Amino acid sequence: MAQALRPNTAGSLFATDDRPHPVQDALTVVTLVLGVASFVTAMFDHLHLISSWTGLVGIFTGAYGQWISETTRERFGLILGLGASGIGFFLGMAHGGLFGGLW
Repeated sequence: MAQALRPNTAGSLFATDDRPHPVQDALTVVTLVLGVASFVTAMFDHLHLISSWTGLVGIFTGAYGQWISETTRERFGLILGLGASGIGFFLGMAHGGLFGGLW
């Protein structure tokens, strides 16, 4: 009956190893915030500088976060942030790019 006492975390999408991961959690939050900012500002043509730069930084932070992530919970948030950052970055590049209109 020892099986009844152990929690079943293997089937959970947000399975964790019950240890703190402050660096990975910070990268996940930063990537999500940058991804949302990039995605939202990409909907406006005149905000292409913000969209492209936040998207680019979000892609780099998300990629590094994926490299050092240890749990599914971290990877799930990082993939959402990476996707939003990528969409925002590419739409920002299409609307004028990283330096469009500055020179």
